[in-house]
Amino acid sequence: MHLSAEMLAAGTAPTEPITSAGHAQLAVAVLFGIAVIVLLITKLKLHAFLALTIGSFGLGAAAGAPLDKVITGFSTGLGNTVAGVGVLIALGAILGKLLADSGGADQIVDTILARAGTRSMPWAIALIAGVIGLPLFFEVGIVLLIPVVLLVARRGGHSLMRVGIPALAGLSVMHGLVPPHPGSLAAIDALDANLGVTLAFGVLVAVPTVVIAGPLFSRYAARWVDVTPPEGLIPQRPSEDLEKRPGFGATVATVLLPVALMLAKALVDIVVDDPESPVQRTFDVIGAPLIALLAAVMVGLFTLGRAAGFGKDRLATTVEKSLVPIAGILLIVGAGGGFKQTLIDVGVGQMILDISQDWNISALLLGWLIAVGIRLATGSATVATISAAGLVAPLAADMGTAEVSLLVLAVGAGSLFFSHVNDAGFWLVKEYFGMSVPQTLKTWSVMETIISVSALVFVLLLSLAV
Repeated sequence: MHLSAEMLAAGTAPTEPITSAGHAQLAVAVLFGIAVIVLLITKLKLHAFLALTIGSFGLGAAAGAPLDKVITGFSTGLGNTVAGVGVLIALGAILGKLLADSGGADQIVDTILARAGTRSMPWAIALIAGVIGLPLFFEVGIVLLIPVVLLVARRGGHSLMRVGIPALAGLSVMHGLVPPHPGSLAAIDALDANLGVTLAFGVLVAVPTVVIAGPLFSRYAARWVDVTPPEGLIPQRPSEDLEKRPGFGATVATVLLPVALMLAKALVDIVVDDPESPVQRTFDVIGAPLIALLAAVMVGLFTLGRAAGFGKDRLATTVEKSLVPIAGILLIVGAGGGFKQTLIDVGVGQMILDISQDWNISALLLGWLIAVGIRLATGSATVATISAAGLVAPLAADMGTAEVSLLVLAVGAGSLFFSHVNDAGFWLVKEYFGMSVPQTLKTWSVMETIISVSALVFVLLLSLAV
């Protein structure tokens, strides 16, 4: 999967650029555009949507492109991206809200913890975080799971880092590598990757990555940092709520339903390999991301909502409230798509192809490095994923289905590298665990770096087999 003259031959070039700028000017324009985004997010604390929008216009202006064409291209990219992933993000948010409000997430947590001993507790926590992290956004997962982790640490006498790091690892890995999370979906859309294949590879990479960054690393994190759970954050859950929860089996089945449908479609596509086959056409429909997530939501209304005693009004309220928090995410993802389109329109994609054709570097490694740079600068995994995917999109033109999916995962892995003080997640973890900044750097930040590097290694290993 190294860049080669054959891969960069005719057919890989993007559409005719809207500017005649040379490579040097384009390189300066890219650096300027990214610098504007970084400055606005980190120094002026501007919302990432506005920063990406202004950065796109700055990039176009620096490249000497007509402003009207830059605006048109940005709007087109924003619209296409939201159209491609917006509905999926919304459905994922609804499913996550149902899981949280119905008590289904608590049911998963309590059932597994009741069967876990002291030595297996970090592994049980990692498993819980992985399952819950499939449909939930990272911030929602933390708010949902960390109070339970604090409760486990206090009641069971466990080191907070020993059980906390596996929980954070499970949530973070799912957020960065496995659809239907916004960054993964945006990268899949930008690189035109197969969602089912990406999901399958994502799970394959996620499992060993969580093991390394979670239960294994937590042994060292517990030695480096010893903190006690903050008193005010330990939940006191009323016992009467337990009777209204949905069943464990039904909850897990609902969460895993979209995953199963999308994986089934990918498997049938490989085994049958006949677009005219009724079987393949059927699975192409039921395994489509939109249908798979919609099916999970509709099933969840009964297996989660109804099982928790929700009436029609309560279900309607739950769905309505689930959509409010994702407005900002949709705008960020959309603006990222606009930034990506601006990169393509001014000819940055062709520039990367031209200057990299003699490089003896893996496209996967290049995508990872670009994502790492943007992650370190902006602190946003989603911005890093979307921007890096836009930059390396031309490299995916002649790749096979499996290779493109691995490129998505490489970019996702890079977007998780070394979370520090410019990342909202850094402060969220710091406050929930009652740590100082140095303690958070030694635990959370190191864990994120381990995830990023480990995931890249497993992606490169998979690339040798496809």
